Amino acid sequence: MPSRERAAHARRPRVSAVPTLVHPDTRFIAADVGGTHTRVGLVRAGGSDESHVVVLAHRKYVCADYPSLAAILADFIAGNSACAGIDRVAIASAGVVLDDAVINSNLPWRISLSQLRSELHLSELQYINDFQAAAHAAQCMDPGDSLLLTPGVSDASAGPVLVVGPGTGLGAAIRIPHRGGTVVLPTEAGHTAFAPGNAREAAMLDWARQRGQTHVPTERFVSGPGLVHLYEAICAIDGIEPSLRAPAAITEAARQGDVPAREAVMTFCALLGSVIGDLITVSSAKAVFIAGGILPRLKDFLPQSQFHARLLDKGVMHAALERVPVRLIDNERLGVIGAASWYLEHSSLQAGE
Repeated sequence: MPSRERAAHARRPRVSAVPTLVHPDTRFIAADVGGTHTRVGLVRAGGSDESHVVVLAHRKYVCADYPSLAAILADFIAGNSACAGIDRVAIASAGVVLDDAVINSNLPWRISLSQLRSELHLSELQYINDFQAAAHAAQCMDPGDSLLLTPGVSDASAGPVLVVGPGTGLGAAIRIPHRGGTVVLPTEAGHTAFAPGNAREAAMLDWARQRGQTHVPTERFVSGPGLVHLYEAICAIDGIEPSLRAPAAITEAARQGDVPAREAVMTFCALLGSVIGDLITVSSAKAVFIAGGILPRLKDFLPQSQFHARLLDKGVMHAALERVPVRLIDNERLGVIGAASWYLEHSSLQAGE
């Protein structure tokens, strides 16, 4: 093994065992499963002059158009002749696995890992949390491929890295340096209690509680559907009949000067900053990557919003938070690359034992 490869191998963290191993040159399928879209890729490990993961084929699916994840994967396999004979799949999805099932209220269908393995005749099926995968992908990304959201603050100190993203829900993971490698901790940050930062946001919390929610999670307002909830709450508080039903429509209306739509978008940006500030404080993160989701459509609003001010508004933590760079990654293949990177890391570790 060349010295560079030995050094890279030594830096990899030890993780839990994987039942079946994949040879580094073997192609496999990686999928990024979200509540709205599923992205599937045919991938392989990169060579010495390539990126860590090479995506050979890629397709984006609308989840609601298919009766199951198995149907999506079967369609991808049937539509790519290069997939013939491939029976190993790595899945990144929001939620957690309890026994055999993926627990995630945002998915349009139930995922049973044993059923999926059986229906597709797989020899190996691996699952990883979607933001755990995003954290693995982010460490492969060049900072130049992302948009800096903290002008003048671009250099990060060594330490944990937070990866967060508001999509169908709010996901987050923390990448921690450990013994020359990294350990990635998935979280369920979107299910923490929503914390309003002013009287207007407190009224929005009351609006949600009046609709029967005893626990109002952060992702109730900080997510794609959360933007719709913000708009509905603002209309209800101000006695306006809501006319918009989708995040894209609200965003476009905000650009056209619609008052409740613009307030919803600006409030969303402020809340996201506040949540990221909380997560940095909890994790001691030295850098933040926002991984896609709804935010690329809102990036032109961020400089006008209270996003960064609310991120910093954590009392005595202000001085530490103002040194943390925040970058936006807008890459359709991020989850697929992350699932594949994690899978290859697992197999490499096992092969070396």
